[in-house]
Amino acid sequence: MPHSAAAKTFFVTGTDTGVGKTHVAVALLHAFSAQGLKTAALKPVAAGADTVCESGSAANVEAMANSDAVALHQAANAGQNLAQVNPVLLHDAIAPHIAAQQAGRALSVSELIDAVRIAQQGADVLVVEGAGGWLVPINERQTLADVAAGLQAQVILVVGMRLGCLNHALLSAAAIRASGCELAAWVANVIDPDMPALRANIDYLKQQLDAPMIAELAWAPAKSPACTANEIQTAALLA
Repeated sequence: MPHSAAAKTFFVTGTDTGVGKTHVAVALLHAFSAQGLKTAALKPVAAGADTVCESGSAANVEAMANSDAVALHQAANAGQNLAQVNPVLLHDAIAPHIAAQQAGRALSVSELIDAVRIAQQGADVLVVEGAGGWLVPINERQTLADVAAGLQAQVILVVGMRLGCLNHALLSAAAIRASGCELAAWVANVIDPDMPALRANIDYLKQQLDAPMIAELAWAPAKSPACTANEIQTAALLA
């Protein structure tokens, strides 16, 4: 892909919290990088300051950060700093709009879209990771879906394969369409190793979701995103 003024943008969302969005987003960055593409990452809002990292403002100075944002930052190759990858960090690991209210912070779609526009410059591909599922609120009226819609980003849905996932996946896909966004692809990520009728569930989603499945990830909690990158079929995304 030739370098362009604005990166091709993918918005990674999930059927729920804890379904593997970050793992897939980081794996995508590795996969795109392996193809010689300049990659940028963005976690517009992270709720949960759960790790310590060097702040970069002075030697030996440490600051709190979000571990998902750190993983994205480490995987991207466009030279962003951590604050550019994660412009809004909220301390408490709760719904972003509640965490923002408790912090006395107002969030808006326009603010987050501006952050994405900055990240789009100087890269071939931008991977944006949402928070939780598709309709996670950022204030009393707006959700992260409004950010994706405002960007006209291509959406990648991570389906956490466990009992109940069919309903979660179909509802998410319908909501993505209702937001005016394109479901570009989906990933079947096994998060319950004992899920009954796993193959039948995946086959059903292949029939029902109007987008290609670009990876089927087996239960492997110790597997690195760099290894997962080899399993993702990115050709459909870059066509």
